Amino acid sequence: MNSTQFEQIEKNKTLYGYFVVGVYLFINSIINASTVWMEHSRHGEPSISLWEPFTWEFSSALATLCIFPAIIWLFKRYPPRLIEIKKQLLTHLIGSILFSLAHVLIMITIREGVYFINSGNYDFGSISRELWYEYRKDARGYLFFFFIFHMVQYIYSRLKGEASPIAENEEQADKEEGNKIPKHFLVKKLDKEFLVKVSDIEWLESCGNYVNLHSKGRIYPLRSTLANIVNRIETLGFSRIHRSHAINHNEIESISYLPSGDGEISFKSGTKLKLSRSYKEAFKKVFS
Repeated sequence: MNSTQFEQIEKNKTLYGYFVVGVYLFINSIINASTVWMEHSRHGEPSISLWEPFTWEFSSALATLCIFPAIIWLFKRYPPRLIEIKKQLLTHLIGSILFSLAHVLIMITIREGVYFINSGNYDFGSISRELWYEYRKDARGYLFFFFIFHMVQYIYSRLKGEASPIAENEEQADKEEGNKIPKHFLVKKLDKEFLVKVSDIEWLESCGNYVNLHSKGRIYPLRSTLANIVNRIETLGFSRIHRSHAINHNEIESISYLPSGDGEISFKSGTKLKLSRSYKEAFKKVFS
């Protein structure tokens, strides 16, 4: 894959993602519907019409596709972190329940419509029993999409290349630390090198042995610690707001404070990050 092809994928990756999911659901629906029909036909004349199992399976697939953009938004908004584990579990538990309820509602609506057109009567069954049955399947599907989405995101971020800081002026250095202050990050990927301005970085995220640089909707992994990289660029308008996050002051849209003592920072791009109470006072002093 050459550089042009990679950039084309970057531009249309959301559409490619929906296409792949759509193909997967289509094939899965064909297989499941065919299996159901064969089971009902095994002992002679089937008790159902051919269109019924296909209606059941494709209504489920269409319902999933309708909800999928909301699921992706939730996965992006609440990605896996090594902090606030309980909050993450609760968020995705609620997310899986809402996903299942929406999936069932849309699915039943489609089935009722198809049965009405065919002069039939669709019976969902016992609400409590069937909702629990559907939730067990939907929860597995939710987890499957969650892990696949973040696995692809991880692989994709590595394909983007690894960043390394470069100082614009050899004489521009932190005398106390002896570290040059980078004005750009050099990103090497495929057969090209790219320069990312430090001023274009919206926020930084600690991720294991790397720091992910978030810039204009893209993520560039940098092998470093968050503390080290912030020490080098804080004079350029960056500061910590959380043990896992640092931000560019120039990208801030608004700051709100919560009764719990924490805060929330909204960026011009629409991203929102938590301002931890542990960093709140130090953060306020930057603007005083």
